[in-house]
Amino acid sequence: MTALDTLRQVFGYPAFRGPQAEIIDHLSRGGDALVLMPTGGGKSLCYQIPPLLRPGVGVVVSPLIALMQDQVDALRQAGVRAAFLNSSLDYATASATERQLLAGTLDLIYVAPERLLTERFLALLDQMNAAGNIVLFAIDEAHCVSQWGHDFRPEYIQLSILHERYPAVPRIALTATADELTRREILLRLGLDKARIFISSFDRPNIRYSVVERDNPRRQLLDFLATHENAAGIVYCLSRKKVDETAVWLATQGITALAYHAGLDTATRTRHQQRFLREDAIVMVATIAFGMGIDKPDVRFVVHLDLPKSLEAYYQETGRAGRDGEPAEAWMTYGLNDVMIHRMRIDESVAGEEQKRIERGKLDALLAWCETAECRRTRLLAYFAEAREDRCGNCDTCLEPPELWDGTMAAQKALSAILRTGQRFGAGHLIDLLRGKNTARMQQFGHNALPTFGDGAHTDETGWRSVFRQMLAGGLLHADAEAYGALKLTAAARPVLKGETVLHLRRQIIKPHQKSALAGRRNERRKSATAAPAASNPTLFEALRAWRAEQAKTQGVPAYVILHDKTLHELAARTPTNQDELLDVPGIGQAKAERYGAALLALIAT
Repeated sequence: MTALDTLRQVFGYPAFRGPQAEIIDHLSRGGDALVLMPTGGGKSLCYQIPPLLRPGVGVVVSPLIALMQDQVDALRQAGVRAAFLNSSLDYATASATERQLLAGTLDLIYVAPERLLTERFLALLDQMNAAGNIVLFAIDEAHCVSQWGHDFRPEYIQLSILHERYPAVPRIALTATADELTRREILLRLGLDKARIFISSFDRPNIRYSVVERDNPRRQLLDFLATHENAAGIVYCLSRKKVDETAVWLATQGITALAYHAGLDTATRTRHQQRFLREDAIVMVATIAFGMGIDKPDVRFVVHLDLPKSLEAYYQETGRAGRDGEPAEAWMTYGLNDVMIHRMRIDESVAGEEQKRIERGKLDALLAWCETAECRRTRLLAYFAEAREDRCGNCDTCLEPPELWDGTMAAQKALSAILRTGQRFGAGHLIDLLRGKNTARMQQFGHNALPTFGDGAHTDETGWRSVFRQMLAGGLLHADAEAYGALKLTAAARPVLKGETVLHLRRQIIKPHQKSALAGRRNERRKSATAAPAASNPTLFEALRAWRAEQAKTQGVPAYVILHDKTLHELAARTPTNQDELLDVPGIGQAKAERYGAALLALIAT
């Protein structure tokens, strides 16, 4: 059976996408590969199909212990002989799985890196390799090998043992997120120096990107969620405390919200994750401890209440939305404090100077993206060395282009205020000084007598915070961690202060009476951008969803493991009347047709 036959009969898809066929052929010929493909792009099929083409097992290394069960359940639904080995299994179950491996009755085995590196499992691999029964090694979430990354896993560096111990077995490393530095590190640390690199477009056109200036974050979040009723989504926060407080507060607002972070006990984390995966309309409030490899296809939004650590982190986290290809939204609040906290975090870290330099560069790229007046998608793709010539029409800067203004004079006033106060104060005090607020603190330091006192009274606090934020983001200012965040000038500020260069800043002029109307237009656009597609036969679609929910409940698996929404839409539109027509529906392979065909055809006929 060919790869295409397997795709159609087992997984129910009519054709490969992008480089999938080429990757599978390369692996089948014994080659190694590094695959960079966006979330939802079909990475899994690249390593799931080769073990089905010839005798032997594919070994999939994945750090996602809590999700292996769902991944294996989905494969079993398609008729694939799959299993997993990790610390969640008792001894008897793990031993039975090991016996299946040795007996050659499995096509795919998912294993955590910690388990793979044990002498017991390596000895098992030795036996299988001696019999020629290992088809390939797949290293999923390969960016975990990067020591510069936010998802670094120490065990991943040791996975070079696969190449050293089993040099004849082809390997495939896969990730949705890797800049040039991370790619080089993956190739080096995993010994993939002869690997062929496959890079798909990083573009996720169904995701709308929006960044709003933080004003009243809870109100802003609630307004956003009001446009996503009955939808599943993720809200990311920087701290565990903020996660807990936000989840509790959302619950008081009538929203089904759950908390997830490393400080919760394992049972609570597992319970919350299972509810998110298996129920509809759950909002997960989480730190970055949640989300890597989430397979839930119908996540309609990802919110960042705090600035992520880098554009790679942002891309990966927002990529959890819209895996089904339907409209989704990535929405972030962003403020002056974010810039200062992240710069100070880097300065205060115990990392070496080289790592600090790299982290500063990544932060600078993220800040530039937040402040851009250009198309956000174009800038995001450019970061991953992918060119795009036209504006996307599906981000905030395309839909509501910000106005650029000559901020040179405002910047000069702010820089002068910093110098005249000895570069010893933070943004709050400097803004009060510029606006002429004669506070007790102002009098204490005699700053109410400075020439710059009240020099910026015509600009409100929000306006000044925007100026300081953009100067920090642009590298004109530095927040001194050792001086409690005091702002200091950098060399880049001198030409602006001396009038040798013009500084353009971004703003969006909104008159008070326009705010409610603009908010209404935004909400309408947001609803249209993220609304699920209307079913051609809504009554049948809902009946199919109800049938699927019952099947999922009976089997104890997420609903999408049975059939994706996209497949239900196709069923409702095509209304197949026999088994052959059923097999023509994308997402229904032979095993699912045999298992559910009679029930589906009967339901459609009623």
